Amino acid sequence: MATTDPDEGPVTTPTSEADPASDKREAIGRLVAVFLFPLLMVSMMVGGSLLTSHNPTPHDLPIAVVGPQAQTDQLIAAVNAAEPGAVDFEVMSDAAEGQQLVVDREVAGAVTLEGGEEPAKIYTAGAAGPSQASLVQSLVAPQLLALGVDSQVVDLAPLGKHDTGGVAVLFLASAFIMAGYMPMSLLLSASPKTLRIRRIVPLLAGWAAVMAPLVWFIVGPLLGAFDGHALPVIAVGWLSIFAVGLVQVFLTRILGPLASLAAVLFISVLGTPASGLTSSIHTMPDVYATLQQFLPTPATGQALAAIIYFDGNGVWPHLAVLVVGALAAFTAIVTVDVLRARRNPERPAPEPTMFSLTGGSKPHSVRGKYVAIAMFPIIMIVMLLSTILASLYQPSPKDMPIAVVAATTGQAQQAVAGLQQNMGELFDLRAVDSPDTAIEQVRSRDVVAAYILPVDTAEAHLAINQAAGVSQANLVQSIFGQVAAGQNVHLAVDDIAPVDARDSAGSVSMGIAQGWMMAGILIVIVAANAAPAIMKLRTLLPILGGWALFAPALLWLIAGPMVGALSGHFPPLYGAGVVAVFCTSMFTLVFTRLLGLYAVIPAVGILVFLGMPASGGALSIYLTPEIFRFLHGFLPMPAAVESIRSILYFGSDTVGDQLTTIAIWGAVSLAVVIIVDKIKPVRTTPLTADDADPVMQLTLSEVAAATVKRDGTP
Repeated sequence: MATTDPDEGPVTTPTSEADPASDKREAIGRLVAVFLFPLLMVSMMVGGSLLTSHNPTPHDLPIAVVGPQAQTDQLIAAVNAAEPGAVDFEVMSDAAEGQQLVVDREVAGAVTLEGGEEPAKIYTAGAAGPSQASLVQSLVAPQLLALGVDSQVVDLAPLGKHDTGGVAVLFLASAFIMAGYMPMSLLLSASPKTLRIRRIVPLLAGWAAVMAPLVWFIVGPLLGAFDGHALPVIAVGWLSIFAVGLVQVFLTRILGPLASLAAVLFISVLGTPASGLTSSIHTMPDVYATLQQFLPTPATGQALAAIIYFDGNGVWPHLAVLVVGALAAFTAIVTVDVLRARRNPERPAPEPTMFSLTGGSKPHSVRGKYVAIAMFPIIMIVMLLSTILASLYQPSPKDMPIAVVAATTGQAQQAVAGLQQNMGELFDLRAVDSPDTAIEQVRSRDVVAAYILPVDTAEAHLAINQAAGVSQANLVQSIFGQVAAGQNVHLAVDDIAPVDARDSAGSVSMGIAQGWMMAGILIVIVAANAAPAIMKLRTLLPILGGWALFAPALLWLIAGPMVGALSGHFPPLYGAGVVAVFCTSMFTLVFTRLLGLYAVIPAVGILVFLGMPASGGALSIYLTPEIFRFLHGFLPMPAAVESIRSILYFGSDTVGDQLTTIAIWGAVSLAVVIIVDKIKPVRTTPLTADDADPVMQLTLSEVAAATVKRDGTP
């Protein structure tokens, strides 16, 4: 049956005379897609994340070294002996040239040995990647000290005062990239004829002209993550959105709905680590250095870093990647269209498969459709920047609980009072009179660390718990190292729960928990849109249960045997994962019933965008805004992260409490779904153009005829 969509023109919908065998094949294909799409998406996300983050090991890190030959030879030999293959030294004769190479990002750092008793200088560029700058120091400074040479670190390109976390450029680039690819996938489903080359090019140019200033305004003036550079940042943003959008249009031409999988793979899974903005590419497999040369995320991120922090130095090669990518995509689109037209001149135009993005019972009007398509990426980008970026770009400790131990309670209280004068609200210092009590508090995660004052020796002790959070353990160790130095005592660090060698960055718990959350979200979103016939609760519950039994096993297989990020612990991790995936799917189902595809916004917003900073998985909750510390005790993502940590490192001591939190979310969500289903019947057939109001089904000729005046004039 042919009807007319006001924007798409004639739309063919299935008739009752369709071939039953064809209908059966289509139903099977839709059911396969329900499982295949989230399986591939979650596998890519978790596998890609853990592969580059679980145990970052430096290799071939380029460092220039200048100085007397005897000293340079000693330093090179010492570093190579301590960390074989970690550093690729380049011996130079000119200190200024070495520093320029740092600014040009040709080397990660430069070391100048002055000779004699003068301290060596270690030159880095924090704006090129704070983790890389720290890596240079950690590799070189200890070996200099072992050689009896003091060192001084000089940051030739420091991060801005408002971006001490070094993440502003990463999220700025990510937002531009999202604005480029996300609308194209929506247009493929809701308005495929808009993707015709003559329509999409001007539309995409206008969209980029709107989104680039919006993203700049949020990250710059609104959040204050960086100052100035409005025009060049907006120009790079426009080019990035336009180029990525064209590439995504090409991918929709050759891959159809699977284009979104390709986008996530090349833009996020591979592109984000290859950008070098999360950690140095010299801690990743060699392929990422190659990917950095042509993927859009590295090109956008490095171009923005060059503009904001390096006065435009080195920006043009990265802009060239985006320009060439846009031209190549445009050429490829035209070529595909021409070849298809020649091969089959009667080839029918693609038809829309989604007539409402918001779960309505009627298709959108033309205006409503485009508003819904535009608002989806806008809301997602605003949420990303206002939650995760806002929590990370200015990490600052506040009220981090630390036990202070002395021989008596009175002495401990005096020590707390003295330390509090200098530390203000950074730490919540608690007087304890027993080292054993303090260490037990560290082990149970009631406090982050315990500073044990010396009694009869000139050595203080700091008990930390790295497994409870690598970032907070490193921070405490750094600050109390300075405290001990000020007290003229040696500091001995005791890690009561060190992270596993396979999890040196402490990222495994976050990676697996994120996989659980996304597995629960995606299965429901895909099912609602690809196979509405299974969306009745009595049909859907067994399917979601089966998925919940399968997904955690898959994620353990990826994280363990495939990536090597963990070993063992399968039964408890599997059991916790089953609960997390099922309950997350129930939560998503509530919004799918009410909002259709727009359910992605609250589901991802609450479970991921709010859940990640509240979890303490990537950054200690004591370094984020206070709201996330409050959310830590309620959201499923923090509960999932803490469950995994408890299983991996603490004998499952808090798993019961954490899974109770997740189960409550699942039970309440299921109850809400049951209530909603009684009020609003579940639709089990796809919405089509036939479901539009009669006036929406008028052909263009009928509309024209209906608007002719009585005198016969239009």
